[in-house]
Amino acid sequence: MAEDTYEIHAVKYAYVTRRSPDNFLGGDPHDVPMPLNYYVWVVRNAARTVVVDTGFGEGAAAKRGRQIIHPVAEGLAALDISPSAVDTVVITHLHYDHAGNLPLFERARFHLQDSEMSFATGRCMCHHALRHGYEADDVVQMVRYVFDERVRFHAGTHELAPGIELHHLGGHTQGLQVVRVRTARGWVVLASDASHFYANLEQARPFPIVHDLGAMLDGYQRLRELATSEAHIVPGHDPAVMARYPVARPGLEDWVVRLDLAPGA
Repeated sequence: MAEDTYEIHAVKYAYVTRRSPDNFLGGDPHDVPMPLNYYVWVVRNAARTVVVDTGFGEGAAAKRGRQIIHPVAEGLAALDISPSAVDTVVITHLHYDHAGNLPLFERARFHLQDSEMSFATGRCMCHHALRHGYEADDVVQMVRYVFDERVRFHAGTHELAPGIELHHLGGHTQGLQVVRVRTARGWVVLASDASHFYANLEQARPFPIVHDLGAMLDGYQRLRELATSEAHIVPGHDPAVMARYPVARPGLEDWVVRLDLAPGA
């Protein structure tokens, strides 16, 4: 594998039961079960390993009524990765389900958009509707890492390494970024919460947790521009990801799948 081409793994660590009206701005007339999975992602080749987002732990799960299936560290161990050995972590945004477990990555440098830190520590957090997705302890921990010189801030687009790009989209939060990765099948985009489900993107029906609705809607087209095709866009929480993509290896069914391989491969 070339130095600018990667494997990508989606690692499921938790889930929550929901119904479809909870997943679309304005609700959904069908009112059917539509659960939500929680993932972290691993981008790697022989030259480097990058973890995208860090998930949450038992404290947040209990507080918010989520069910952890496999702790994040256990999921990474299934890929022979020790969190303490990871030196590069991308945080798509600072919501509790994407930026918990930070101390697991004890030697990592964290990559974050300027605007996300400003959002999570500024006046918008005076409003419950905007701060509800954040845990103060996670944000404070990231601020401590800033003082420890362990945070690299970005403003817009940044090439993290050959074949890995960060792109600011906003919408869901002010500083949401997505990750574009070169693979053997083309450019794959880890959408994170730019599109929670395939249906949000495909039907242009936004998820109801939103900071800037216009930016979220514009983000759907930006995802399409960044990816080789719409089949190369991976939503951030859809259980269908586990069904569409091949399992990383036997024994990891409904836990770890390969996103660098074609859906259904």
